[in-house]
Amino acid sequence: MEIGIGLFGLGTVGSGVVKILQDNAEQITKRTGAHLVVKQAVVRNLAKQRTGFRQNFPITDDPNDILANPAIQIVVEVMGSIDQAYTIIKQALTAKKHVVTANKDLIASRGQELVAIAEANGVDLFFEAAVAGGIPILRTLSTSFTADEISRVAGIINGTSNFILTQMATNHLSYHAALKLAQEKGFAESDPTNDVDGFDAAYKLIILANFAFGIQPVMSDLTIQGITGLTDADIADANSFGYALKLLGVAQRVGETKDAISIEVSPQLVPFTHPLATVNNENNAVLVNGESVGEVMLYGPGAGEMPTANSVLSDLTNVATDLALNTPGRPFNSFNQNIDLAKPSQRIARRFIVIEVDDTPGAMYSVTGMFAAAKISFTDLKQTPAANGIARLVALTHPASDAQINLIRTTIRNADGINLAAEYKLFS
Repeated sequence: MEIGIGLFGLGTVGSGVVKILQDNAEQITKRTGAHLVVKQAVVRNLAKQRTGFRQNFPITDDPNDILANPAIQIVVEVMGSIDQAYTIIKQALTAKKHVVTANKDLIASRGQELVAIAEANGVDLFFEAAVAGGIPILRTLSTSFTADEISRVAGIINGTSNFILTQMATNHLSYHAALKLAQEKGFAESDPTNDVDGFDAAYKLIILANFAFGIQPVMSDLTIQGITGLTDADIADANSFGYALKLLGVAQRVGETKDAISIEVSPQLVPFTHPLATVNNENNAVLVNGESVGEVMLYGPGAGEMPTANSVLSDLTNVATDLALNTPGRPFNSFNQNIDLAKPSQRIARRFIVIEVDDTPGAMYSVTGMFAAAKISFTDLKQTPAANGIARLVALTHPASDAQINLIRTTIRNADGINLAAEYKLFS
């Protein structure tokens, strides 16, 4: 059986998809019973030279050449953007073509609508490559944890920020020098905002939370903090206490009865003894905690031509299998339930806090008084010598809620000569 594929996008990932299909054609046919053939590709720039694969199919800039082609059963969208990709995928699904996409922004923001359209038309919509590149986390969540109750899904899900933090920690680069190196190596865009401000990780976490907990979060449900305000002094102080600083996406059950969900992207302190602390440079890792299985971690490259293309191929072979068994149209994830979002008082963690104070008599006493009033106590405390009349106080706290920390923020904001320079959670 031959299955025709229409490809939207022939950039890094699209080229990788074609290369794998061509190089591994015999193995794919043996595993699926189908011969997957690229029939057409749509690109924005026809003049661009493309290498790394045999161009044995026509390339066009007209989407209708794929959408109206009856020989194409599967559409692969790896062109990026939201609006144009949404229109193309919706048209493809309505035309009863199966769709595979790596578009995390689109799936996070409009995925449920597209899932409903796919189900109504009896076709598949898969998007394994939208989260964590080559790590097969979505299919693992949807198939391997069906009998378990997940309490937390967390991880390093943005390779750019992880590369930057690794370089700051291991090579003692400044944030700006590490970002420049990431751009030179192709790990960061010329405009890195989506990565370093945490938005890329937030889109992926929305999808992970949907698969893990059956909820439908939106961006406004998330607490998002990037790495742009993090300093080399913060990293050095965290290291001195035995922690690595990592940008994490964390969705977890909280509250006394675990009946609420906390969803956030933020820099967090990870103990050197924890596996996530060893995930460096552009690599990703996703940690899943189940009530029965315990803790499981999936690790691998979070981006790049071949890892992401391999996830696209995983979806393509699943569509081929569904076609062979005549079982298409089942939702990628059918888990759905209502769980309340956590209140600030339910989001509890130990904290790493940096306070800058004027080096004057009584200043430290004022700081400790503020924390005592908020019922926050310290487990570790370190004060560095004053520089330019400013002293730096670094503390690790006992567990405290976001509500307590918000009180501290308000109190310090209204105080003279005291500044809350940094506040990060401790991951455990």
